[in-house]
Amino acid sequence: MKSFRNRRHVPHSAREMFALVREVESYPAFVPLCEAVRVRRRSETAPGVELLLVEMQVGFKAICERYVSRVSCDLNKLDIRVECAEGPFRKLDNRWTFRDEPGEGAPRSMVEFFIAYEFRSAALGLVMGAMFDRAFHKYADAFVKRADEVYGRR
Repeated sequence: MKSFRNRRHVPHSAREMFALVREVESYPAFVPLCEAVRVRRRSETAPGVELLLVEMQVGFKAICERYVSRVSCDLNKLDIRVECAEGPFRKLDNRWTFRDEPGEGAPRSMVEFFIAYEFRSAALGLVMGAMFDRAFHKYADAFVKRADEVYGRR
């Protein structure tokens, strides 16, 4: 199973970054390879905990895939977990964690992104795997740039 991890210090609060990642509907505007998103269902499972069923279309040039994932957003723990519900993945484990960093002045936080995935088809894994690897390396920059646009550059 392929995996990727990125930890990043950002000049925005953990709650701001959590809200930005939780807002999956805006992904097509800034997330690499994301072409479309549709939230099929959104429900609160406990106070501060939301479960989304999200359909996402990813692609590059002539290659296009759709998949559905269950996204658990826990505002209390400032963590987001994603697992595949249907689509081209045999396994998908994606986690975001957000932690404020101590200090005075403008808010800062540590954002950690982890993903491990395996495609059902070895052929699709060969074609899409390289694209995904490149895209994940750009994710952190894409989210920080988006946070600067939404919350202002600090």
